Amino acid sequence: MRVVFAGTPDFAVPTLQALIQSEHEIVAVLSQPDRPSGRGLKLRPSPVKALAMANKLPVITPENLRGDNGQDVIDLLSENVDVMVVVAYGLI
Repeated sequence: MRVVFAGTPDFAVPTLQALIQSEHEIVAVLSQPDRPSGRGLKLRPSPVKALAMANKLPVITPENLRGDNGQDVIDLLSENVDVMVVVAYGLI
């Protein structure tokens, strides 16, 4: 199956990892945008985005699902995607 995964925190990482190890094709990963973290408040990717990037998966990080960002997501889902798996995404 062609899968889009949506998730952000550590809680969602095991599910994405299982999908990566499966025979399914991950079309894209949706995650929330990088947020300031740590003492220097440097921008850091979410745990899900970090895993997706480490596995060379395409990542989309819209601020919200309205307007042009939402249209990008709709366009992605219309590309013959079979299923969207959502685990603690936060924007839906």
